[in-house]
Amino acid sequence: MQNTPFDLQGKTFLVTGASSGLGQQICIRISEMNGTVILTARSIKRLNETLSKMAKGDHKILPADLTKSEDINSLVAELPKLNGVVFSTGLSIIAPAGFISEEDYSKTFKTNFEGSMMLSNAIIRKKRIVKDSCSMVFISSISTQYPFVGGALYVSAKAAMEGYARILALELAPKGVRVNCVSPAFVRTQMLDQTANNFSDEVVQKIEGRQLMGLGEPDDVAYPVIFFLSDAAKWISGTNLILGGG
Repeated sequence: MQNTPFDLQGKTFLVTGASSGLGQQICIRISEMNGTVILTARSIKRLNETLSKMAKGDHKILPADLTKSEDINSLVAELPKLNGVVFSTGLSIIAPAGFISEEDYSKTFKTNFEGSMMLSNAIIRKKRIVKDSCSMVFISSISTQYPFVGGALYVSAKAAMEGYARILALELAPKGVRVNCVSPAFVRTQMLDQTANNFSDEVVQKIEGRQLMGLGEPDDVAYPVIFFLSDAAKWISGTNLILGGG
């Protein structure tokens, strides 16, 4: 892996939502590309499960609930200088627009948007980013481009994230900090299993049928994220990469 712009040797990255799904796979692949990872999520047990699957390195677990400001402040206080951050925390609550509750709204936006926004703000304020060598990547969703019935909360929260990321890219460009989004279609993760449990296997089959190249795998998201974190993408910022399998 030496002498390639994809090598992450000597760089440190924070990954949120690191206890499962896409966040877990991103941690694994960063470690295999020689990067050092700081893993955060609520469950210490599940974070340790992720750590056990990673390549050896000076990785660190810092549990936090990003819906709580005190947890965000405690997390940021323990962070070293970062070469990158991956915001991979996500939650999907499906409900027709006429049946959205205030509780569901609050939970969705705090998890999918507000937590990532406030964490990034704290990281910037506390100067935890390496100037001219930092990349922020937000995991959004293809559903902001192709919305679905019942997805008002989820789609709106992800759309807010994309808008925020574009502004952040403008504001941080003078510091040499890049900000991008990746927007996957449906991927084989726990969230897809939840969809099958809440609805039916037939619903998942219909989803797969609409994606020309079928359902994605976690690596189909993890590797594009690696690209954005690496020096190979040092001239790319303010973009949103659609990962839809056609």
